[in-house]
Amino acid sequence: MDSRLRRVVLAAVAASGAMLFFASGVHPQWWLMWPAMVPVLAVAPRIRARWAFAAGFTSWAIGALNSWSYLAKVGVPVVVRVIAAVAPAIAFALALLLYRSYAVCGKPWRAALALASAWTAWEFLFSMMSIHGTFGNMAYTQMDFLPVLQLASVFGLWGVEFCLFLFAAAFALRTTEAGRRGKFVVAVILLAAAVLGFGAWRLNSGPSRSETVNVGLLASDFNGNNNPEGPDKQGRLLREYLVHADALIARGAEVVVIPEKISAVVQPLTGEIDARYQAEVDTTQAPIVVGVIRKEDGKLYNEARTYLPAQAHPVTYEKHHMLPPFESEMLLGTSRVVVNRATTWGVAICKDMDFPRLSREYGRDGVGLLLVPAWDFVVDGWLHDRMAVMRGVESGFSIARTAKNGLLTVTDDRGRVIAEAKSTDSEFASVLARVSVEHDRTIYAAWGDWWGWVCVLLTLALMAAALVWR
Repeated sequence: MDSRLRRVVLAAVAASGAMLFFASGVHPQWWLMWPAMVPVLAVAPRIRARWAFAAGFTSWAIGALNSWSYLAKVGVPVVVRVIAAVAPAIAFALALLLYRSYAVCGKPWRAALALASAWTAWEFLFSMMSIHGTFGNMAYTQMDFLPVLQLASVFGLWGVEFCLFLFAAAFALRTTEAGRRGKFVVAVILLAAAVLGFGAWRLNSGPSRSETVNVGLLASDFNGNNNPEGPDKQGRLLREYLVHADALIARGAEVVVIPEKISAVVQPLTGEIDARYQAEVDTTQAPIVVGVIRKEDGKLYNEARTYLPAQAHPVTYEKHHMLPPFESEMLLGTSRVVVNRATTWGVAICKDMDFPRLSREYGRDGVGLLLVPAWDFVVDGWLHDRMAVMRGVESGFSIARTAKNGLLTVTDDRGRVIAEAKSTDSEFASVLARVSVEHDRTIYAAWGDWWGWVCVLLTLALMAAALVWR
């Protein structure tokens, strides 16, 4: 490699690394993700394979440093933080090598498909093994780009990131002779028009009948309300939340959601709180969902208790996916809660929304509104909130999510934010918003992760073909 080319490669690595740093992570700049990979993809066909691998690895690793302080803040060990940066950097570098093998042969479409399918296959397979599900997926960088986000209703989040990597590769290939061919350029333009056209159409369509409900959300991060200790403080907080829930209902709320783990409850506190909340619901006819830690017979449950009118006992939902190590001692839930009101509602808790499968099952239940108590880490409030929003787009329902140390958000099944507030906005932050609760059937809810498996098979086929041609 001559000195001039070396400078070009170093500049490309620095440019891609810098853009990836700001385009991803807990506060992504969605528009910057589209050009972020282009510099390193553009130089890869011009250098030897080992240098292309090094360039891809380094640029991605630089970008991954944006999550270092966040992971440290939430208590992730140094070794795990290193792995979290290195593993995807290796995956990207390998995907780049497959892309390069076709780019140097003048096969631009196969090169673009190789990058997009290989990366999507990696993220898909990794999510199946990870205790954190889809956390960190590049598709979440696009939560503010609503037209592209609509792909999730067909392909899941795998379609969103596939599109992202496909167009990055296609744009980078414009610097090659094969990539400048008229047919390739026209095909890329038509594909972009189809993606944006589908997104625009879906954003302007919806169920023919639209039942709505006024949703109230509450959260308090002040005066030790994040984690009250002792039955007196815990009981006080539960009673204060009830007072503010009553005020929201007086303003028109038809259902109220209170965050995850606002208090630990044991007898006799459980019985007292159940009686108070049930009396409120019976009087107002407005259901209330409240997140608590229930202690019973030496066992811990991360639970959402749903109080419905004229019911002897609350409907309980136990969290399915715990956050280690903070919740490792809690028992995992295995069932869903479906509430039949004017339409069908469901209940989930915080980290459950990192995993598409549970939400798909709610989609198949015909749920039109998912009620989600949560607890975030302040810095990841936006990202974790929008991960939940993705589930609504994928499986056809609105989301009402309220988090301590995070956001209170009401969104529709297209990913549009109807109302939003920070849990630190006031002593008891609140949101009151009307949202559609009609379920909208989606291909993704019906077919599941079909596109993820297509990407796995496509990657294997492209790898085999590249080896044969070599």
